[in-house]
Amino acid sequence: MIMEPFVSDVYDGHMFAGVDEVGRGPLAGNVVAAAVILDPNKPILGLADSKKLSEKKRLALAEEIKEKALSYCISFASVAEIDEINILHASMLAMTRAVNGLSITPEHALIDGNRLPLNLPCSAETVVKGDAREASISAASILAKVHRDAEIVAAAEVYPGYGFEKHKGYPTAQHLQALETLGVTPIHRNSFSPVKKILQR
Repeated sequence: MIMEPFVSDVYDGHMFAGVDEVGRGPLAGNVVAAAVILDPNKPILGLADSKKLSEKKRLALAEEIKEKALSYCISFASVAEIDEINILHASMLAMTRAVNGLSITPEHALIDGNRLPLNLPCSAETVVKGDAREASISAASILAKVHRDAEIVAAAEVYPGYGFEKHKGYPTAQHLQALETLGVTPIHRNSFSPVKKILQR
């Protein structure tokens, strides 16, 4: 669903931030989160769930979001942190870091999904499928995905043969076969089952 311009990120004079994360499912790479406070005076056309947009559209929207937002922050939890505290807690940690990294402290945060991160600097609520319902969450989803995709494409040059530039670290047949033949890289998540099985041989 493509959304029309929103002016809902300032509700009754209160400033809201949208928060989302990407990269829970891949076998490799960081989990990345973003927090965005949109400017109600600078609406952005075409915001939607980042997964529903073409790469070209995501890249264009990401630049527009960065230009027009009142504040945004992109953060992450590392592969080491994912392996240490598990992917769910690492995702929450990345979102907390993104909100805390905003140059403007929001009065309220809208968190995509059904779990609230800890240690936020403001009140917060979850919004299930928020990236298709709230403009600021959609914006956060787009920034996080564009950033993570760029990271994993860059990793493809460091670790050729895995096809990171195509599957972005997700467990495709190509990726699983590359793991079998080339082995585990430093950016793989050792706690994820397909990687762990190879390491245990």
